[in-house]
Amino acid sequence: MRDFKDLEVWQEAHQLVLKIYNITSQFPPEEKYGLISQMRNSSSSVPTNIAEGCGRGSDRELKRFCEVAMGSASELEYQLILVRDLNYLSFDQYSELNEQLIRFKKRLNSFIQYLIRKLGDS
Repeated sequence: MRDFKDLEVWQEAHQLVLKIYNITSQFPPEEKYGLISQMRNSSSSVPTNIAEGCGRGSDRELKRFCEVAMGSASELEYQLILVRDLNYLSFDQYSELNEQLIRFKKRLNSFIQYLIRKLGDS
């Protein structure tokens, strides 16, 4: 079992969630049960799945939960495009968040590849 709080990939995901909560608090109120909820759920799912994988006790389970986290990160990537196109975010806000998300996804992918090598999986 690993302490998820020690993982840089989890720390980075947590910071992204905080930014998403902050930015979505400025969205129109009619999006409370729409995009605000969806973006908060998909973003918080990322570090939540990493944490759950750490608590499962095996690298194989951690890898599986990190793959689920990657799916949630991809979901968030689309949602950022959507809110940009709906003009809920400025282009600069979108660019900053998207760049942070892409960097995170690369870090998460590297961590998954590390676990695959460690497990001897293909």
